[in-house]
This record gives sequence, structure tokens and C-alpha cells, in this order.
Amino acid sequence: MLTPLALMAAYEQATNSHDISRVMPLIAPEATYWFTDGSYVGLDAIRSAIESTFATIQNEVYEIRDLEWIALSDETAVCRYRFVWQGTLDGLPRHGAGLGTNVLVKRADEWLVLHEHLSA
Repeated sequence: MLTPLALMAAYEQATNSHDISRVMPLIAPEATYWFTDGSYVGLDAIRSAIESTFATIQNEVYEIRDLEWIALSDETAVCRYRFVWQGTLDGLPRHGAGLGTNVLVKRADEWLVLHEHLSA
């Protein structure tokens, strides 16, 4: 079983694989994601948003930095962090950064992302 910290590391690695089949098992079915470009509720909407990002930013490298746990219990964990990314957008090298907050829940001895809020 992954710990909350290990889940966040696995989530970062899965994101950098650009393989949606590695990302989705880490997300709770009733999850909600808030991104700068909109809100996404449920796995289908979240999958579509992530796949769109994978298609838009080529060779993206996503990094979670300064991870801080602001609440941690046996069933729920909340963290905040800074994120940075770099990749190719419209044929040009680009990069960006922002702030993230994730709410994790433990379901059947497995930690999952219930909510993610990223803002630039």
C-alpha cells in the first residue's frame, strides 16, 4: 500500500509517463479537479482534461516541489505544493509554474486523489 507521500510521487511519475492508463488508477471515481482553464468532475471529464494536456504540451516534464502536508489522518491527507513544467507548445519550448493543492482519501487500504486544484 502506498503512503500519501508515495502516492504523490507515483502521481508525478505517472503524469510524466504521459500514459493516461498509469494516471487514472490513482484518482478516486468521484474526484473533482480545478485547473486554470476549468473544473472537471468525475473520471471521464478528468481523463479528457489530462489527455488534452498530454496532447497539447509535447515532451512535458512536470515536477512537484516543496510538498507540505497540511492535514494528515488515517483516512484523509491534504497537501499543498509548487509545481513547474516544461515542454514544447506549438513547436516552441515553454515552461510554467503554479500552486497545487491535493486532497487524498484512503479507500480499501488504497490512497487516491479525491481533489486537485492547480493554479498558475
